[in-house]
Amino acid sequence: MRQVFLIHAHKDLAQLNALVGQLLDDEFLIYVNLDAKAAIDAAAVHPGARQVRRRIAIHWGDFSQVEATLHSMRQIVAEAGAFDKLVFLSGQDAPLLPNRRLKQALTALAGCELLDCVRVGAAGWPCDERYQYFHRDGAGALAQLACRAANRAMRLAGLERGMVNGWQAWGGSSWWTLSRACVAAIVAQVRDDPAIVRFFRSVSCADELFFQTLVMNSPFGARVLPHNFRHIQWSAAGARNPKVLDAGDFEAIRAADAHFCRKLDGTASAALLPLLRALRESRAP
Repeated sequence: MRQVFLIHAHKDLAQLNALVGQLLDDEFLIYVNLDAKAAIDAAAVHPGARQVRRRIAIHWGDFSQVEATLHSMRQIVAEAGAFDKLVFLSGQDAPLLPNRRLKQALTALAGCELLDCVRVGAAGWPCDERYQYFHRDGAGALAQLACRAANRAMRLAGLERGMVNGWQAWGGSSWWTLSRACVAAIVAQVRDDPAIVRFFRSVSCADELFFQTLVMNSPFGARVLPHNFRHIQWSAAGARNPKVLDAGDFEAIRAADAHFCRKLDGTASAALLPLLRALRESRAP
């Protein structure tokens, strides 16, 4: 069964094209969504990739991250035909398996949704404040001022927002691998229930809550394997961004049970990149 890869890219055309080139395969379909504010020439993107037509400016912590993903998912569901999984990647990821072994790994997980997730709350991930109060991190000054005023009034009154639709909140990594049926269900649910998007527009870092919450509060929740098969390192507890990997991280990457690693930078990771290519080649039979 064919697999689809969705790459969201914000920088570094050469790194993006190298990733596309590594994934080229008759059984893989590759889509690229370029951040509208990125200095990447769309005409120079690897011809082996299709491009998402509806581009928006993406801002860290803002709902625009989810919105861009939803635009990508809609186009893929509409035109990609039958496929098994949609693998969501960043342009700063690198594959750790040759394509043949990646196909085998994904086929073995055909009945699962690969979604890093944990229940939000005191007994799990205590980030309830992200949705219990109003956040518009990427919005204008007036919208942010209105959020601060509303939050101050809510705190004085001892009020908190509940999750939309009375759902249990779930969170985790922004990067996942979901089945076509699950992706199509998300697209349909967002279309049919506008309250979901309205609510999440005022959630902080919604990309780390949106898909987990929708999937875990659906029939697909029973299929979730809480592992996204990405090797990601954090420089410190509570860090806002993952560590940029370098050659010193190679042994940890090699030992990881992962299909991809991130976050890579063409300059800071320059000594690591050839090691990763050699590792991938060594895993080919």
